[in-house]
Amino acid sequence: MERMIEVTGLTKRFGPATAVDDLSFQVPPGRITGFLGPNGAGKTTTMRLILGLDRPTAGHALVGGVPYRSMRRPLTHVGALLDATAVQGGRRAEQHLRWLARSNGISPRSIGSLLELVGLGDVGRKRIGGFSLGMKQRLGMAAALLGDPEVLLLDEPTNGLDPEGIRWTRGLLKSLAAEGRTVLVSSHLMSEMALTADHLIILARGRLLADAGVADLVRPGVSLEDVFMRVIAGGER
Repeated sequence: MERMIEVTGLTKRFGPATAVDDLSFQVPPGRITGFLGPNGAGKTTTMRLILGLDRPTAGHALVGGVPYRSMRRPLTHVGALLDATAVQGGRRAEQHLRWLARSNGISPRSIGSLLELVGLGDVGRKRIGGFSLGMKQRLGMAAALLGDPEVLLLDEPTNGLDPEGIRWTRGLLKSLAAEGRTVLVSSHLMSEMALTADHLIILARGRLLADAGVADLVRPGVSLEDVFMRVIAGGER
């Protein structure tokens, strides 16, 4: 329970538009849960609600049984990567991580090793404004791991990465889940999710359409993309 994400009756409206519609699911530790849906399905909004960045219209989201907003030193409990480009370009990569560490009472001693882990060891002193999207994604992953959290929420973490970077991310996520951490990751790359995820949550128009293991959804001779399109088509009728 202390590592589980729980979403119950979660609803978010923006004026007349409903972005998340009475959504309920759980994300337990020890596996990678893929969070899938077409553009506008409500995935990012749901992640923002879990992280307390938006307030729900109804329902609630808990991490380890408590709202994210109530956590002291939240980066030591939950690591998140929602938008890798939302960084101050004038800062150096190392400075960015030091600032985050200081804000949560985290020792900066691990920053050098974290930069090495994500493949940015030789550019820690360079300004983020000169980074490619893939480099910013790697920096965002370092920021998510900074507090050694037991829960991770990652929104399109492979966006902008080359094949080597995608493979590296896959291996990292698998190792984190194997350590007993809770990993929720959204992606539009069906082939990658088929290789990475253990369990899938599929949304459309803010509603839950599927919550099942990959092995239960994907049969021999059928791709995850085929399954996804069938589930979406059935849910939008």
